[in-house]
Amino acid sequence: MKGTVKFRIDGREVEAARGMTVLEAALANGIYIPNLCFREGIEPFGGCRLCLVENNEGRLVTACETPAEDGSEFISESERINRIRRTTLSLIIADHSRDCLACPASGDCRLQELSSYLNVSDGDLERLRPELSGIDVDESNPFFLRNHDKCILCGICVRVCRGLGAEAVDFAYRGHDTRIATFMDRDILDSSCVSCGECVEACPVGALLPRTERPSTEVRTVCPYCGAGCEIYLGVRGNRVVSSRGVPDSPVNQGRLCVKGRFALKFVNSPERLKKPLIKVDGEFVEVEWDEAISVVAERLSEYTGEEFAAVASAKCTNEENYLLQKFTRAVMGSGNIDHCARLCHAPSLTGLRMSLGSGAMTNSISELGAAGCILAVGTNPTETHPVTSYRVIRALRSRARLVVVDPRKTRLSELADIHLQNRPGSDIPLLMAMCRFILEEGLHDSEFIDSRTEKFEDFRDAVMALDLDEVERITGVNVKDIRRAAIMYASNSPASIIYSMGITQHVNGTGNVLALSNLALLTGNIGIKSAGINPLRGQNNVQGACDMGALPDLLPGYQGIGEAAGKFSEKWGSPIPPAGLTLPEMFDAARDGKIRCMYIMGENPLLSEPDIERTREALEGLEFLVVQDIFLTETAELADVVLPAASFAEKDGTFTNTERRVQLLRKALDAPGDALPDWQIISMIAGRMGREDFDYESASRIFDEIRELVPSYAGISHERLKSGGIQWPCTSEEDAGTGYLHSEEFPTPTGRASFLLPDYQFRGVPEEYPLVLVTGRNLYQYHTRSMTARVEELESFSDHEELLMNPADASSMGIREGDTVEVTSERGSLRVRAGVTDEVMEGVVFMTFHFADAPANVLTGGDRDPFSGMPGLKFTPVRVCRVQLR
Repeated sequence: MKGTVKFRIDGREVEAARGMTVLEAALANGIYIPNLCFREGIEPFGGCRLCLVENNEGRLVTACETPAEDGSEFISESERINRIRRTTLSLIIADHSRDCLACPASGDCRLQELSSYLNVSDGDLERLRPELSGIDVDESNPFFLRNHDKCILCGICVRVCRGLGAEAVDFAYRGHDTRIATFMDRDILDSSCVSCGECVEACPVGALLPRTERPSTEVRTVCPYCGAGCEIYLGVRGNRVVSSRGVPDSPVNQGRLCVKGRFALKFVNSPERLKKPLIKVDGEFVEVEWDEAISVVAERLSEYTGEEFAAVASAKCTNEENYLLQKFTRAVMGSGNIDHCARLCHAPSLTGLRMSLGSGAMTNSISELGAAGCILAVGTNPTETHPVTSYRVIRALRSRARLVVVDPRKTRLSELADIHLQNRPGSDIPLLMAMCRFILEEGLHDSEFIDSRTEKFEDFRDAVMALDLDEVERITGVNVKDIRRAAIMYASNSPASIIYSMGITQHVNGTGNVLALSNLALLTGNIGIKSAGINPLRGQNNVQGACDMGALPDLLPGYQGIGEAAGKFSEKWGSPIPPAGLTLPEMFDAARDGKIRCMYIMGENPLLSEPDIERTREALEGLEFLVVQDIFLTETAELADVVLPAASFAEKDGTFTNTERRVQLLRKALDAPGDALPDWQIISMIAGRMGREDFDYESASRIFDEIRELVPSYAGISHERLKSGGIQWPCTSEEDAGTGYLHSEEFPTPTGRASFLLPDYQFRGVPEEYPLVLVTGRNLYQYHTRSMTARVEELESFSDHEELLMNPADASSMGIREGDTVEVTSERGSLRVRAGVTDEVMEGVVFMTFHFADAPANVLTGGDRDPFSGMPGLKFTPVRVCRVQLR
């Protein structure tokens, strides 16, 4: 029940939210009650017994476990209570190593604080001290240490780990031998620990210590990895990144981080960072000064006009930088050929959701997942790709939400699911359409919502009811009884939220997959309400923002059509707006054909990330002039004529927009190495040298002011407002607090209604010569093409080579064993890679990531594209696999 309660602590009236414990209420009202095993956000334990309070019956109870109730009274301070606290604390400290002066946690230790607060003396401690355990410090993990002698058995690490779904540690043994241990008491590196570091951050003493220096300053900013957009305090010492910790009050991550966000940001310090501009002379790079580099680039770019030029923007760069590059492309170069990596991840989301709902973004907020009645996770593996978002899902499960997973692979999330529909790759549409049919048959559709807020339902209903369920079962490989169970579970547990990722979008029918999900949400009325909706989890940190900023060939900033908004932008920019240009894959096609002669690539590495790598290489090598702007000399940069050194996320100001449409402030924490500059400043210099005075911006904030002037959904947002916290668009005025969930009243369509749209679908089999389906993806410990994570040596302990994951039945039939070298061949190329044998993948399917340059999966991918969004079919590549005999 919502509302508040009123009660008394030490005679003072306290008001608290119903459901709070006495300890939570006290702390929220500025009343300190000593505690050691309590941590906000995890279940209470009552183990330390230091938070004892006396109730109105004279009984001592633990404040962390006692609910606050109307009219109750408690005493938190008395001689009796403090005597018990001192005795308890003495016993805790007596079983604890006391080399405090040499302990790295000294000065930041709750045990020290409580010892001082309760005046526990050294004499008491010496008399009680038993013999210490003498267990070796566990140094196996490259990111942190475990010291049992400093452990106080508060259980915080156990509860934190359990709450995140890892469950790597628990209490083990008995009596004086009790300690926190992994399964079979192995080293932490050999356990199920995912090295997120949450236990390290939460440990109140020195039992868990990060292998990092203490920062001299911390700057609040945003993590540069996945689209979750976790807020961090970036620790800096001596112009180096030394630490990272989550921002506790962030609505996105509530202080939580994953292994990369906490421990893998020191790529910023890499000696391999680009420090000076490079110009290729006789096939070799030569360092030059900025003036010469800008002159060469400006002079060469002036030789190309219109369709001869193309630019690739970046989901790793800020909103301001992406806005500026698309403006440069259109207003200076007169070309509509501007695109970025969204074409290879969520272009079908943008296309499909705009077709159906009128807006191509996540409808709800990440935080709302925790209150969902059911979560339908389709083609997504958030424990690997969006770990902090997966924590929200796990929290919802602990609140008794139901979970349905649709995924060809077995994942950590599927292990937690009530139902796992392990369908064949590329069969999502018939499966989702069958779910819609069962919902209609069971009468679980929301007729009122359908009648009042949607259109084209009748045609959709007729098509769904005509489905051949036997054919659905044959295509998907899933028993229709299980599909019916999943449909009923989703429709019966409102609010129901759909989350999905590239397992849905990276198909030649990716837009159709998105439409099928949209139909499901509309059918049950799970749109326009809190904790529901259809929610694409964006892959990179600013892929949402890059789309918002118009880094797309057919849309101007704010998703404004070229035909409708060209006049407004032309007037502001002082240049005509060119027609729609080519998508990213089409750019490389045109470059191979000689139609695109010059390309400017900012913060992307298409030589590894683009499908059909050999044709991509051919396109890049065939260009007359190639400019690459990046923080490292990537595989793509090595082919460039000019390489421009850019500042990293930690070395500039700006904004990122995360997957839930939340615009957040990026703050400069340190100086860029050498002569490296922010991307926006480099673009401005080039444009200025080409005669454009309107690119003479003083700061990223000034660029944002221009954005908000032109983009209605950003109109109420400013850098100044963002200093107080992120804002979710649409935010149309400075009085507007932003929008947590979309479509609460109407849809941004011409009629104000959402549309049921029938997705096109044609079953794709595999040819006899390529009998297996390759699915590509990511893993937790690497990121994209490893341009950043490869510079974090510690990550190699977890992921240092590529593997082709195969089902045991397939491997056995081919005589392949774990660790064998195999050759994988498709119509487009072949590669050699180590085999891994696991039942995580179903029979007939193989899996590998695209992270490693020595086994680049995208040598194999390519071919047909989604006709609506231009998405290549990266999640369905027919291949053959054979064992390689090595001499």
